[in-house]
Amino acid sequence: MAEGITPAELSKQLGRTFPEVQAVFDDLAASAIARLPEDGVRAWLEGGKFLGSLGRGAEPMLVFFEESPEVAAILGVEAIDLLQKTAYAISRTPNGRAMVPFLQTAAVAARRLESMEMFEAYLKLVLHVMQESTTSVHGIVATHPSPCFEDFLKSVPTLLANLSLAGLSNWVEFGLRGYANDPEGQANYFALQAPEAHQVMARERHGTLLVDRERALGLYLRAMWRQDMRLAPFMRWFDEIRSRKPFFDKGTAHLPDVLDDMVCASGRVAGMDIYRAMLAHLAAHRRWTRPMIADNYSPFQRVAIEVFEDARVDLLACREWPGLRGLYLALHPRPEEEAAPADACDVHHRLAMFSRAVLDPDHGYRDAVLLEFVARFHELFDKAGDSQAFARLAVEWYVKSRKPSDISTTLFLDDTDVPFRDDNRLMWIFIEPDEEDEQAASSSELEHEQPALPPIHYDEWDARAGHYRPDWVCLYEHLHPSGDASGIDALLAKHGPLLKRLQRLIDMLKPQNKVRIRFQEEGSELDLDVAIRSLVDYRAGSQPDMRINMSHRTDGRSIAVSLLLDLSVSLNEKPAGAERTILELSREAVSLLGWAVQQTGDPLAIGGFHSNSRHEVRYYHLKGWSEDWNDAVKARIAAMQGAYSTRMGAAMRHAGRALASQQAEKKLLLVLTDGRPHDVDVKDEQYLIRDAHKAVQELDAEGIYTFCINLDPQADEYVSDIFGSHYTVIDHVERLPEKLPELFLRLTK
Repeated sequence: MAEGITPAELSKQLGRTFPEVQAVFDDLAASAIARLPEDGVRAWLEGGKFLGSLGRGAEPMLVFFEESPEVAAILGVEAIDLLQKTAYAISRTPNGRAMVPFLQTAAVAARRLESMEMFEAYLKLVLHVMQESTTSVHGIVATHPSPCFEDFLKSVPTLLANLSLAGLSNWVEFGLRGYANDPEGQANYFALQAPEAHQVMARERHGTLLVDRERALGLYLRAMWRQDMRLAPFMRWFDEIRSRKPFFDKGTAHLPDVLDDMVCASGRVAGMDIYRAMLAHLAAHRRWTRPMIADNYSPFQRVAIEVFEDARVDLLACREWPGLRGLYLALHPRPEEEAAPADACDVHHRLAMFSRAVLDPDHGYRDAVLLEFVARFHELFDKAGDSQAFARLAVEWYVKSRKPSDISTTLFLDDTDVPFRDDNRLMWIFIEPDEEDEQAASSSELEHEQPALPPIHYDEWDARAGHYRPDWVCLYEHLHPSGDASGIDALLAKHGPLLKRLQRLIDMLKPQNKVRIRFQEEGSELDLDVAIRSLVDYRAGSQPDMRINMSHRTDGRSIAVSLLLDLSVSLNEKPAGAERTILELSREAVSLLGWAVQQTGDPLAIGGFHSNSRHEVRYYHLKGWSEDWNDAVKARIAAMQGAYSTRMGAAMRHAGRALASQQAEKKLLLVLTDGRPHDVDVKDEQYLIRDAHKAVQELDAEGIYTFCINLDPQADEYVSDIFGSHYTVIDHVERLPEKLPELFLRLTK
């Protein structure tokens, strides 16, 4: 896999080493080159060299060179560094000899666990056993090796062959606590010589392990669904608040590592059958679900849409394989109709009843709204409605079934969990990431998937009445259509001298302050204080701290910028004495700003807006936070057009909402406009000006600095009423391409 690297080259980089390693290194290097990418081969070589320098002889180095390529092939290149760091942590204790059995069992653990998350948990468990069983003087400094650590590592293959990782953790805790004051008994337990070790292992060995049934489940997918998925386990006991659900991500189906048989009203359902139900549900989603943009649905609307879509794909799966219905009904809970307290939020309970009623013709529920929507669901299903159609039906259901208690913080969740269903992450596309949803959609997906979005409602400030008009403005989000990206490249090329001047300014803005990083084993200079303390410890017979060096890094910027463009019809006009329209000049200015921000590395989002009354405010995404300055973004900027009016307050609130979720010390909202706020349904000129001013105050309360660049020569009459002193008026509009990036650099200095 690593092209251009030869064993001879790696041998030269290795330098002088142990004869035992030198004798087989070429073969080891050839194996690593064949199995790992170039960065993996480099990490493999550096990790082996490091372990060879610890003074523990040739064996740790040899075993690392032998085992780590297989670990990396299963889990990824990052596992090499993790393996080396764990071995190093072991070497720094009196248990240094245990490095070899640890490294020897690493590949066995990787094959058995198959996911980086679980492998990391296994390594933490290994270190936990070492730390808890190593003898210390007065509980401070570890001085004597653990009586059981090496025995435990040698028993790991047998233990992992019989136990899930959660079961292994329980088995370990019994040995550590039960033999805390009996070193000999602890050694026998972890060496599997004590009867209690086998008794506890038998007690913890329960359920169906995914790794034991992986091949059979893969054949089931290919035979029944004509799909291939890599299966990866996760541990449900990691989550303390809510049990994790199966999910599909990047070609991999993530399932629980172990499943117990489930006892239900119709009998016992085997763990293997639950795995089959999970995979059938995931395969049905992959075949029939069309992803939807999630940003404009409320949380309860999304929950309802997910349940409706789950029920739809389950019915489609049952139509293709009728035997699935019995399995689904056996696993699906049957909530009692009047079980929820009157003062609790029971949305999930109502949806669970609806889901059961869709699958079970003999459900026996009497609720009128439920029966109405079950009938409408089946009617739409018979008409072969798609995901969007069922999403609209789900939103209607929520609107019609809503109760006053839905705002309660007390959730009623009895009999609402359907164990074979996934977390539905493959249903949603997120235009902009936030703190809870890390799955930002790629630009290519959004270019091809633009389903109609429901509006976002924003309050609007009525200064005359002295209060907000609730949900007054309807804002619609769109991904801006694309044009020809080469036109933007031509604009940038035309401004070559300006780019060079901006580059000099950007270089001056880049972080220069040095921050000292102490306690480093390798660094640019000696940390004298730590070195003296380590020397004192050494002469006193204590374990010295080897982190006696320090290094430096530059202190970075922490700025997020959102550029909001007024795309009203007045942009199509030519200013007096100018040869180009305001739109053309704005396009140049935004292109230069985008280039400048890309050079600084600051997060940047670009959006545009126009309005056609309060019922139709259009917000266009030109560049998202997660996107680079690339051809897709340039193509959208090249296609910018001016139309309609300028309802500024709602657009600022919407841009500020996304900006507020960014993790940055300074958040800047730049508003580029060519006139006062106005709209076709507003006669009072001051109304929208005062609403925009209120929006600025709201953003300021959230820590967002708002600044306006106004191109209207008459802007002094109103712009200060909105932005206070945070504005600039560009009288000579033809200088906008030069002024805008320079203004950004000045504001973020």
